[in-house]
Amino acid sequence: MSRIEKAIEIAARKRSEAEQATPSPISSPVEQQEVRQGTPPPSPKVVIQYNNPYLVTANQQNSPASEQYRKLKSLIVKLSKMGELDRAMMVTSPVAGEGKTLTSINLAITMAQEFDHTVLLIEADVRKPSVLKYLGLESQPGLTDCVLDGLDVSEVLIKTGIGSLTIMPSGRKVENPVELFSSNRMDAILTEIKQRYKDRYIIIDTTPLLPFAEPQYIANLVGAVLLVVREGLTTPEKLKRSLEILKNNNLLGIVSNGVSRVNSLQGYYGYYGYNQD
Repeated sequence: MSRIEKAIEIAARKRSEAEQATPSPISSPVEQQEVRQGTPPPSPKVVIQYNNPYLVTANQQNSPASEQYRKLKSLIVKLSKMGELDRAMMVTSPVAGEGKTLTSINLAITMAQEFDHTVLLIEADVRKPSVLKYLGLESQPGLTDCVLDGLDVSEVLIKTGIGSLTIMPSGRKVENPVELFSSNRMDAILTEIKQRYKDRYIIIDTTPLLPFAEPQYIANLVGAVLLVVREGLTTPEKLKRSLEILKNNNLLGIVSNGVSRVNSLQGYYGYYGYNQD
């Protein structure tokens, strides 16, 4: 072996030994602390599909629908500042297909767009989850996994990059959602979320009210309820039954989708064209 070959061999061996002795780089002091404590680093931001036509508060901010969401947001913020409403609210509908999920998403977006507001959107419709679908995201662990597997809430949160909006997915499907939502563990998790994020608005998208029992459990843990109805789909009888179920809860207002015109009466908010959950 020539002197040059020996020199190359020695240099390569020293470089390999140096690389093995050097620890993997950590991007920030915060992450260093989390690694030492054995906790996961913060979830990375994800890319949202703003071109979804249903996300009107993200891509059609000057539309009549976006303006109605801003009015609703203003009322929520005003009541919370007056101490008449805590920052956790549930969004539901009498039956499926009335637009509750899109109302939840668009309300969350318009609230998160303001500098002073942080928002957590919880996908609690575990029977037919669609929040991630509308945002162009893949399914991943979420609420049900926290209940069943003991995951910490911070491990399943998704930072969207839309203002200060964070999402908690529904998680994996379960056979009996009623048992899940009526469990002490679910009660403890929802209570923990409210206490942990006292300065954050929490919007919970739930299953429809009349066919399923889960919303009734959640309604008792939040400060307000938004009831979403759809013109031509919600009958007077369905609305009456829904209001009867919610009589002991704080009904913030009724959101009507697919209306031909906007009604300006207090507590009633009209939106155009939504026909999805």
